[in-house]
Amino acid sequence: MDVYGLLGNPVGHSLSPPMHESAYDELGLDAKYVTFEPDAIGPAIEGARALGVRGLNVTIPFKEGALSHVEADSLAKRIGAVNTVDFSGSGTATGDDATPTGHNTDAEGARRAFSRHDVSLDGKSAVVVGAGGAARAIAFMLSEEGATVRVANRTVARAESLAEDVPSASAHGLDALSDIVSEANVLVNATSVGMEEGVSPVPREALHSDLAVMDAVYRPLETKLLREAGDAGATTIDGAWMLLFQGVAAFEIWTGKSAPVERMDAALRRRL
Repeated sequence: MDVYGLLGNPVGHSLSPPMHESAYDELGLDAKYVTFEPDAIGPAIEGARALGVRGLNVTIPFKEGALSHVEADSLAKRIGAVNTVDFSGSGTATGDDATPTGHNTDAEGARRAFSRHDVSLDGKSAVVVGAGGAARAIAFMLSEEGATVRVANRTVARAESLAEDVPSASAHGLDALSDIVSEANVLVNATSVGMEEGVSPVPREALHSDLAVMDAVYRPLETKLLREAGDAGATTIDGAWMLLFQGVAAFEIWTGKSAPVERMDAALRRRL
């Protein structure tokens, strides 16, 4: 049996196990997805490799620390975080000395979420609210897809730090949201604002029908931001799509097989 898993602390709330195991069932794979709550990321990765674990997802608080224990791909290095570890030996070393490879599928998850909703990003003006880990992954993805990125954050210094790293990006405070969103084609909420009932990070009057709006929050699925964006005629993308497609990308890295996206989506949404 092949074993895959999730490293984080805490991870008891994770929806990854049922999502991934639905894929194993659909394709008839003899595999299991388990969760681990280690105290440190380095010994956890080394222990997983020694036990023959095939692949790991990595979540809070270990995404940044994982970088120094894997051979990270170029995107993960630029983002500064790893959320997927592959033990297949595809790095520069081989055999028992093979260094696990590290990837960041948060960026790919966001890209596929937009693609699933037929939203083109090339040449578009995008606003990312937030400057944390998810915001970094999404901002880099948007830039690589050809969008101009405006990062808006409560702490402007953090927005400036992110904008310095991302090509074609600029930094703004939250007080600029009304102006920059009204001129944008794409809007992403990459903060936790929206988990609270009746709260949105973006002024309602800034939303318009030429926007595609993605909210990284997936509980609730319909946040106040998405509800108001839908009322304004915008295309809306709930947070479960990014969660789904980052898992799809990890599954495909580990197995080399096309993921059963519809089955994984159904398993995920049954638990939301």
